[in-house]
Amino acid sequence: MASRGIKDRVAIIGMGCTKFGEHWDKGAEDLLVEAAYDAYESAGVGPDDIDAYWLGTMGSGVSGLTLSEPLKIQYKPVTRVENMCATGSESLRQACYAVASGAFDCVMAVGVEKLKDSGFSGLVVTNPPNDGTPANMTPPALFSLLAPAYFKKYGLDPERGRDVLARIAWKNHKNGARNPKAQFQKEVPIEAIKNSPKIADPLCIMDCSGVSDGAAAAIVVRAEDAPKYCKNPIYIKALSFVAGPAEGPLSQDYDFTTFPEVVATARDAYAQAGITNPREQVSLAEVHDCFTPTELVLYEDLGFSPRGTAWNDVLEGFFDLEGRLPVNPDGGLKSFGHPIGASGLRMMYEMWLQLRGEAGPRQINNPRVGLTHNLGGQPGRCVSFVSVVGSQPG
Repeated sequence: MASRGIKDRVAIIGMGCTKFGEHWDKGAEDLLVEAAYDAYESAGVGPDDIDAYWLGTMGSGVSGLTLSEPLKIQYKPVTRVENMCATGSESLRQACYAVASGAFDCVMAVGVEKLKDSGFSGLVVTNPPNDGTPANMTPPALFSLLAPAYFKKYGLDPERGRDVLARIAWKNHKNGARNPKAQFQKEVPIEAIKNSPKIADPLCIMDCSGVSDGAAAAIVVRAEDAPKYCKNPIYIKALSFVAGPAEGPLSQDYDFTTFPEVVATARDAYAQAGITNPREQVSLAEVHDCFTPTELVLYEDLGFSPRGTAWNDVLEGFFDLEGRLPVNPDGGLKSFGHPIGASGLRMMYEMWLQLRGEAGPRQINNPRVGLTHNLGGQPGRCVSFVSVVGSQPG
């Protein structure tokens, strides 16, 4: 795979993000308006300045009318997209490529989801008709398979493995406690995490991301135009997305210790961005921590840790806010929950804050290159997205 990419050809000049949580007093329309107008204000533009919109939502609306009606958009293109849990990232990817192509000058990507009103968690649609081979298991059960497979492959005692998973949750909740937009803003002791109720052995409830509502938005222009709007935009270095062949559950070779789709997107994104050593060159990352073993496996798939060593990096604090490569400095899905259409753009919002030095008490010292990652589906059968962004062109 060798996509050419659009390195430094487009930039984000404004972003907005709602607080994530149980918004019983707000609908998807309210959240969309809040995020969009925060982004307008951030960029110093108005609705008339936006040429086109991309809306990401899984189940909170159909067609572009979901966005055009509450924002009162006057006869402009609004494209509604969906790509499972990478839906928000997909809206940004398409918006960026539209600007890079020269089709538009200034566009907005928006992601939104209202899960609390639906009564569902996770992907809020039924599976389409299939041949019967996809597993009929809940998401916690499917992702729980990662943990024992990883422990066995790398000789990790299950109790030691539980310590590793608990520390990932502890880290993310510690970071989220410093974030006023997170749903859960409280540190949780490791012992409380380990002793929380079992959901799908060995996963406890504190190994699972929550259910929430939220929205986020980004405004994108050509890189050469960015200084007209703000003095510190962030530049797109790479955008990679793949849909896998879904062979994992059918293959005797798949061992549940990797997401091949993530490996492919990471390889492609690094090639686009010119990154040869992500462990050293990436300043911070937001990854798709739907469950704690997912984050553990992602460290290795993204090249942050050599194979079989991520668990030790976790215990040594390598991925902590004060560590060498902070991962999920905003608190991740563990602290925010996972409103499907919004999560990818929420991750980018953290890059926006960190690379501009505006992250407050969780600000990382002099970050230059950030990475965001989403996946949607299940181990061995998923889609994956990786972006690389930077504070400077070149």
